[in-house]
Amino acid sequence: MISVAEAASRIVEGLEPLPAEVVGLADACGRVLAEDVVARRTQPWADVSAMDGYAVRAADVSSPPVRLRQVGHVPAGSRHAGEVGAGECVRIFTGAPLPPGADAIVIQENTEVDGADVVVCEGAEVGRFVRPAGLDFSEGEVLLKAGRVLSARDIGLAAAMNVPWLEVRQRPRVAILATGDEIVRPGEPVGENQIVSANSLGLGALVRACGGVAIDLGIAGDDTAALRHRASAASGADLLVTTGGASVGEHDLLRSALGDSGLVLDFWRIAMRPGKPLMFGRFRDIPMIGMPGNPVSAMVCGLLFLRPAMRRLAGLEPNEGNGFTAALGRDLGANDKREDYLRSRLERGANGAWIATPFERQDSAMISILAAADCLVIRPPMAPPAKRGDPVDVLGFPGNPAAL
Repeated sequence: MISVAEAASRIVEGLEPLPAEVVGLADACGRVLAEDVVARRTQPWADVSAMDGYAVRAADVSSPPVRLRQVGHVPAGSRHAGEVGAGECVRIFTGAPLPPGADAIVIQENTEVDGADVVVCEGAEVGRFVRPAGLDFSEGEVLLKAGRVLSARDIGLAAAMNVPWLEVRQRPRVAILATGDEIVRPGEPVGENQIVSANSLGLGALVRACGGVAIDLGIAGDDTAALRHRASAASGADLLVTTGGASVGEHDLLRSALGDSGLVLDFWRIAMRPGKPLMFGRFRDIPMIGMPGNPVSAMVCGLLFLRPAMRRLAGLEPNEGNGFTAALGRDLGANDKREDYLRSRLERGANGAWIATPFERQDSAMISILAAADCLVIRPPMAPPAKRGDPVDVLGFPGNPAAL
């Protein structure tokens, strides 16, 4: 058996970031930027008014009240043709360019209109309520860096930069194959000795949450020909994930069936709980992760190995996780030689620090406990007994507040 760290390292080292593709802004949110984005314009393009009011010369309003002659009217989207001279002003609205000669804005609340004149009741220094050209950004400036997961805010920025399309990493296409005569799909008739398959849908949801495309290859029974046929449908995917058929039972045919059809194994079995029977290799030209059939084991391995693999394919740092430290919520006994991942609840203590309390029952068949958990408490191999309040390493699920 190898360690969790070595297994994770060997998986990501066996993968390369996917090529880039060009998409429109409307389709770019959540995608990983493949190249820096350069502004194609200056924003604002000129000195513009930040308020509705009057464009003035600051020197003319230094000793209010003062009467000025209105010589123009400039709504947003237009421009005053002339120059503002001594004793003059121009009616202006938010976003309109400052007329030549003016260097300040008096807001309309501080004025009184008297026919063609405007009485300014409060002065304004140079630059008052003026947004100078390039305040936000300038043409040629790099504002979005490659490797960024694009947010809605980023899309708005790119649009303001006058960039209509972006180069992003292709979405990782992950083919998922469940195996075993004992499983059926949700909603299908369940035989007396069968169970409902949770792995394909759970792992598929994880793939989509990580920005990938999940390809469900269905269920292959414990039959060599069926396994080969279903696995061959993964052609064109960036990663093949199987569940079940990876341990030492006499009905676990995955390695023997695919071994004769192009599977080259890198490693098999990890010193961890849950998830010991995990394998990694290549099936023909496709990287392959063989997950355990146990649903809790599969989902925990998905967090530990599938998520970093997808981040690697998407051009992201694979090991950027949700790890943090918390206080242990109850006493724990000594650990054995396998790294343990205990499903746990997370809450704030009286001092605001995180407290992680492992559930009493850690049976790897209990998927309801995994769903109720907020995080995984990590216990290193051969860890001594731990007392309530001891610091422990914790892995939060993506989206958990402690990981923000």
